[in-house]
Amino acid sequence: MRNLLPILALAALALPVQAQDMFDPRPSASFVDELRIGLNAHDVDTTLVPFNFGNWKLNQIEDISFDVLFVSPDIDAFRWIGAPRPEVGATINFDGQDSIAHAGLTWQLPLFDTPVYLEGTLGAAIHDGYLTGAPAGRKNFGCRVNFYERFGVGMHLSDQATATLTYEHTSNNGWCSANDGLSNFGLRLGWKF
Repeated sequence: MRNLLPILALAALALPVQAQDMFDPRPSASFVDELRIGLNAHDVDTTLVPFNFGNWKLNQIEDISFDVLFVSPDIDAFRWIGAPRPEVGATINFDGQDSIAHAGLTWQLPLFDTPVYLEGTLGAAIHDGYLTGAPAGRKNFGCRVNFYERFGVGMHLSDQATATLTYEHTSNNGWCSANDGLSNFGLRLGWKF
């Protein structure tokens, strides 16, 4: 399954491209709003809302994240929910631990008339980890597909560049027998089009 995760992530990136081309005659690059790459500390906490920062494990900086954020569709349903940007991405662990691929919707809220913003993402993630019976140091995710949430604070460094400090979490909310949560913390750098 570990070798399959990068292939699934690339396939997920291609699907919106094909769907967009069918309905929009604009050049294919015009629907991508931002590309991001990041470096993350792996498994800093197990909870969705990280209240106890003193217990965070920040010594495992071994994840790289890739995200593609698309332009919010110009339809009433998306405007009604705040014009989120659809996104797909992956967080890949390079130390033999758990990696995820995700898809979701990302909302961004500017803080007054400053380059600073708050951000939130809700969606789903698939992982290459164990459902149950994980060896020591690994997670029992319970379900193959789990909820995905990401929160962050960022800054527009220029018209084309962003930097976002993020906390991402995936778990199944108790829907499966096991529910070890995975939370990563890191910095994502973005390039806007």
